[in-house]
Amino acid sequence: MNISVCITVFNEQKSVAKLLDSLVLQSIKPSEIIIVDGGSTDSTVEIIKHYQKKYKNIRLLVQKCSRAKGRNIACELSRNEIIAMTDAGCVADKDWLKKITHPFLTKKVDVVAGFYKMVPAILPSSAYKMVPAILPSSELTRSVLVSRAMSVFLGTEPKNFNDSFLPSTRSVAFTKKIWEEVGGFPENLKEAAEDTVFNYKLIKLNANISRVKDAVVEWGMPSSIRDFYNAIFTYSKGDAQSKVLIFPGKGLASHNIKALLIFVRYFVGLAMLLGIIFFNLSPIYLTICLFAYFYWSFRKAKYWGPILQIVSDFGVMTGFIVGLIEK
Repeated sequence: MNISVCITVFNEQKSVAKLLDSLVLQSIKPSEIIIVDGGSTDSTVEIIKHYQKKYKNIRLLVQKCSRAKGRNIACELSRNEIIAMTDAGCVADKDWLKKITHPFLTKKVDVVAGFYKMVPAILPSSAYKMVPAILPSSELTRSVLVSRAMSVFLGTEPKNFNDSFLPSTRSVAFTKKIWEEVGGFPENLKEAAEDTVFNYKLIKLNANISRVKDAVVEWGMPSSIRDFYNAIFTYSKGDAQSKVLIFPGKGLASHNIKALLIFVRYFVGLAMLLGIIFFNLSPIYLTICLFAYFYWSFRKAKYWGPILQIVSDFGVMTGFIVGLIEK
């Protein structure tokens, strides 16, 4: 079975080499690796060209475009019916391609959803020798704990991988035929949520989706609180622009419904605060709500939970508003 691996990149000089290493060392080799660079201004393209000298199956196209358009271009250029896809910032397990494409050999499927393992952010290799001099071991440990806490807000835990789990472009394979039938990835979404709309169309078409939990890629978490906020903001902005309010089978767990509930949460809190200030209402109810809020976030992500919860909430709300305003 011939397989095309399609990926998009943009300013990924820190991670693209690890991704390419993991793809060229797969237990079964892709017949081609198609990379669409969206106009990187760092050394991403130079790194890819270096790999092209050794691996002739790597194809590169540089075109300033959105991630969704880049995905579509890569799929259009693919020479094979089976397309596997992962994202920049990920590292594929050595058997990832073998496992995520195996269902195509054994049964009639349109899409295969793999999984992703969230891993702590890793410092650039050039900084490894400097770490002991810059960061005490306790701070390195703290960095790992923060990354693990971020994963609670950004990803999906293994226990939630079930028959309703939807494909993520971090780890997915599909036929070129089904990609054509859904009309590709929505190019009106400039930054994120293109896979949400893609999945929505798959569900509407009753596409046959297989799920393989051990078809795993590693996905690196943000390396700072600012990057964490930016990631949440971008995802929420894309979700708002997708205009998918209630996702089939998700109900109140749909991304945009959850975003609206965050607005409700803060509106109620603000109403309580104004009642205390202007109407001499008892602060006990607001105190109980705040305690429950912080306890809940602590249970989710331990000591960093309350801080990340607030950052996440504001990332969701600001991203959602911007997504509604921008066309």
